[in-house]
Amino acid sequence: MNSTLLADNSEASLKKFLKTLAPVDAVGASARVEMLATRSIKTSSKNWAIDLAIRMVDLTTLEGADTPGKVKALCAKGVYPDPTDLSIPSVGAICVYNDMVKIARDALDNGGGKHIPVAAVTTAFPSGRASMEVKIQDTKDAIANGASEIDMVIDRGAFLAGNLGLVFDEIRTIKEICGNDVRLKVILETGELVTLDNVRKACYLAMLAGGDFIKTSTGKISPAATAPVVYVMLEAVRDFYKMAGVRIGVKPAGGIRNTKDAMKQLVLVNEIAGPEWLDPSLFRIGASALLNDLLMQRMKMRDGYYASPNYVTLD
Repeated sequence: MNSTLLADNSEASLKKFLKTLAPVDAVGASARVEMLATRSIKTSSKNWAIDLAIRMVDLTTLEGADTPGKVKALCAKGVYPDPTDLSIPSVGAICVYNDMVKIARDALDNGGGKHIPVAAVTTAFPSGRASMEVKIQDTKDAIANGASEIDMVIDRGAFLAGNLGLVFDEIRTIKEICGNDVRLKVILETGELVTLDNVRKACYLAMLAGGDFIKTSTGKISPAATAPVVYVMLEAVRDFYKMAGVRIGVKPAGGIRNTKDAMKQLVLVNEIAGPEWLDPSLFRIGASALLNDLLMQRMKMRDGYYASPNYVTLD
């Protein structure tokens, strides 16, 4: 992929390319997302949009207190978000810690969810502070246990120190382990990158290194998936496609909790990257509480009134 854009895989070649990127107009980006936030989805398309958002959810639990029972319940909900309404689609993936991958995979396979991938967070999530040997083993363990998607974190300290070659090589190495059959999502932790210019550089670095998705954040720090950040990332994948002919996915995570937030994300995707990205293969939303609100909004569209939150399960 990167051979058409980089002279070689050296840090010098990478930095030379990144210097060609135009600076981000932060004021313009904020103004554009504020304008797009005023747009709404027509009522006639609302059901379609809600179901699309459900299909895009990476239903996530990443807590130290996660238990096998909690993960199994999450998987059941991911397959049948509302068991009383089988017209509701399954979620995009179940996202868990490495040690819960096999439990999730078995629960999905035995519960009608063979079509749902398990995404594992690896490379010393959420800090990324570990040796490369640990990060490699972390990833290999997740894949061996049944993960077909890997959400890796970059070394933000190395990035901010200007050691871009190290970050690039780590992503390339993890992608080599993933191969063609396992999708690699690269978590930038944009809240720690300070500027939108850094976000843009990190996007291109991840894409050039072979990432299949660029992801905003771990969900463990704030700010996470802010609208200007998602805007910059969507611009990056759109422009990268024009340069390299490869479509890279985007995954905002952290802070997207209700249907209104999700609809704003879909508007951004359509207007910035284009309608081709309105598909779970190219856009995911990392969330836990979001699914409940989507289900309640869907009930309102069907029944004409808001159901009690007691009608949806707590995660």
